[in-house]
Amino acid sequence: MAKILVIDDEKSIRDALRDILEYEGYEVDEAKDGQEGLDMVLSAPYDVALCDIKMPKLEGLDVLQKAKEEGSVTQFVMVSAFGNVENAVEATKRGAFDFITKPPDLNRLLVTVRNAIEKANDVEVIKTLKKRVYKKNEIVGDSAPILKVK
Repeated sequence: MAKILVIDDEKSIRDALRDILEYEGYEVDEAKDGQEGLDMVLSAPYDVALCDIKMPKLEGLDVLQKAKEEGSVTQFVMVSAFGNVENAVEATKRGAFDFITKPPDLNRLLVTVRNAIEKANDVEVIKTLKKRVYKKNEIVGDSAPILKVK
């Protein structure tokens, strides 16, 4: 079951998104501000984070950037009532999977979440395959010529 984190300072939005996502069978956690959301993303694995842009303590774009800098593979879907091209472009530059305006269209939200989960799964598969390839091509031995290559 996919894990989704909803980061929004409006309780009514968090509650509505939780109800929709839990009805679809997802496991949902909530964060009431940007700092709490960042702490949760960095401490537990989430497939997707639905993150508001304008929040107290830490704005959504900063949460996204800091999570990516720390190596988080969580797919971020930015959600904002201030849906303009500049915000969408900036979110994409910082690594967001998608950008949705409030109030979200239910069908678009669910399709975006499914696609983000699929991408998160693809990222995990790629990491696993890379490990296998590197391990398979690992040089084995401890003779003088081999040690020069290592």
